[in-house]
Amino acid sequence: MTRRRGDAPRDQALLVLADGTSFEGEAVGAVPDDGIATGEAVFNTVLSGYQEVITDPSYAGQVIAFTAPHIGNYGVNPTDDEAARPHCRGLIVRDLTDRPSSWRSTGSLEEFLVHYSVPGIAGIDTRRLTRHLREVGAMPCAFGTAAGPELRAAAAGARATDGQDLVSAVTTATAYSRGSGPWRVVAYDFGIKEAMLRQLGELATLTVVPASTPADEVLGMEPDGIFLSNGPGDPAALPGIVGEIRTLAEDGTVPVFGICLGHQLLATALGATTYKLPFGHHGGNHPVRRLSTGQVEITSQNHNYAVAEGSLAAAEITHVNLNDGVIEGMRSRGTPAFSVQYHPEAGPGPHDARYLFEEFRRLMDAMGASPGRVGSNGSNGKAS
Repeated sequence: MTRRRGDAPRDQALLVLADGTSFEGEAVGAVPDDGIATGEAVFNTVLSGYQEVITDPSYAGQVIAFTAPHIGNYGVNPTDDEAARPHCRGLIVRDLTDRPSSWRSTGSLEEFLVHYSVPGIAGIDTRRLTRHLREVGAMPCAFGTAAGPELRAAAAGARATDGQDLVSAVTTATAYSRGSGPWRVVAYDFGIKEAMLRQLGELATLTVVPASTPADEVLGMEPDGIFLSNGPGDPAALPGIVGEIRTLAEDGTVPVFGICLGHQLLATALGATTYKLPFGHHGGNHPVRRLSTGQVEITSQNHNYAVAEGSLAAAEITHVNLNDGVIEGMRSRGTPAFSVQYHPEAGPGPHDARYLFEEFRRLMDAMGASPGRVGSNGSNGKAS
C-alpha cells in the first residue's frame, strides 16, 4: 500500500461495479500498489458512528458506501473501535473531511485508513450509487487508480460474500477473558464487537472462544449462559459451526442468546433456512416491532442474510422488521434459546433494545444458575 502525504493532491480514481456501472472520484486512505481494491459493495445509512461501522468485523469482504454526505467530521479515537483493526475491504464516500473537529478526536479518519491500510474513494455520487444498489442489489466492485479496463476486469472477477466462510478470518485464535459480572458466560467469537463485550461484561465474566470451539468443550466449562456473536458472511457456508450450535441447543441445560449472525446460525441449527437479501440492512434507524407488546423499537442493523419465513417450525417469531417484514427475532419452543437479527448493543446507538441483555440474565436465573460464584481463578464454583 502507498500513502497520501500531507496536503498533496489526491489521485483520480474510478469505482466500477460488477455490472459495468462506473463512478469517477479520487483516491483516499491507503492506495493498493497495483491501484486496485475489490469487495462486495453495500451501503450504510447511519448519520454518525462511521468508526464503529468501519471497525465492525461483520463487514469483512465488503466495501462500505456511506449515504451521509460528510464522513470524518469528528475524527477518530481508540474508544470507538469495535475491533483491533478494520476488516472491511474499503470505503466509498461523497466528502471526506480533512480537518475534523471534536474534543475526543485523536486523529483524522484518513490517517486512520492509512494506518490500517484501508483503501477508499471519495467524490462519489453516493446518492446515485445507493439508488443503483437498491434497484439491482449489492454486488462486487473494484475501485482505485488503475486504468478503467483493469478495474472493469477486476470488478467482473471479484467475489460476493455468497458461500464464503469469512468468520475464520475474523475470529480470535485463542480463548480470552473479559468482564467482571457475577454470571459466567461463554461467548462464541464469530466477529464479536467491543460493544457486545462491554454489555455482556457488565452482566457476566466472559470466556470468549474461537468460532471452531466444539460444543462439548463449551459445555465442559459449565457456563451459566452461552452467547453467539455477530459476524460476517453467509451462514450457509458454516455447517460445522451450525452442528456445534445444534448440540448446544439440543442439550437444553444452558441458555443461549444470539445476535445477528448468531441469530442466523441458531435458527439454522433449529431447522430454519437462510437467504440473501437484495441489498441487506445496514443502518441505525430500522423500525422493528416486538410482537409480545406491539412496541416499535428503532434499531441498528448490519446484515446481508436473513432467516426465511415459514422455515422456523421449532421456534416462535418474536420480532419483525416493519420495512420489509424480515424476521428480526425468535425464541426456541423447546429449549432456553433466543436470538435477534439486529444489534441491541449498538454503539453509538440506538439503545431501545438493550433490555434483551436483561432477558438473557432472567433466563439464566430461571434455569437455576446462581450468580456471584466466579472466583479469582475464573472458576464458577461448580464441580468439575
